[in-house]
Amino acid sequence: MQAIALVDFGMGNLRSVERALQKAAEDAGAPCAVTRTGDPEIISRADKVVVPGQGAFRDCAAALQSGIGEALRAQIRKGTPYLGICLGMQALFDGSEEAEGARGLGVFAGTVKRLTPQPSAAEADAAPGEPWVGIKIPHMGWNRIAFAREVEGPLAVFAGERPFVYFVHSYHAVPLDPALVAATTEHGPHRVTAAIERDNVTATQFHPEKSQAAGLRLLARFLDG
Repeated sequence: MQAIALVDFGMGNLRSVERALQKAAEDAGAPCAVTRTGDPEIISRADKVVVPGQGAFRDCAAALQSGIGEALRAQIRKGTPYLGICLGMQALFDGSEEAEGARGLGVFAGTVKRLTPQPSAAEADAAPGEPWVGIKIPHMGWNRIAFAREVEGPLAVFAGERPFVYFVHSYHAVPLDPALVAATTEHGPHRVTAAIERDNVTATQFHPEKSQAAGLRLLARFLDG
């Protein structure tokens, strides 16, 4: 039975993620023991790591300094499968416009940028004359994702599809290396990073635990992979 560390930053409701993991494990026939934990030792011993989170980036960055951050970096370095959800994806990068000076894990180069109700100058220049109207922030609700490239990890469960999944966020990751982006979605003028994938790391801006059947398929693929 594989040991899954469900990392607890003390932010957000982990119970829904825990229930979804347990249901996905049943669906996949992949027995697992899910432990909600903020203990670096337990994280370091886990067979797989799931890092969810909702809340402020600064609070997340502070939690990483407790030893959780180094445990996560060590697990990623040794090839342990990592699934980041929402803030668990944003934490992989250097920092965020939400909290200047607060440091993420720095696993990937890049910044978490704020979504705005109107297009940025660069976005407006990319589509001149487009009749943009203000959009709601946070980006909340169901949206369809499109794959930017071929994927091989848990996201491959959606091969050939453009599934609808559930988002709740005001910021999104902008990697320095665009090849890191596995999937995107559109929200008004913004092309939002919906998922990233590299080696043993998969992370989504959307919430699999809120995405019903599509989300359970993704979690099952992660647990069974």
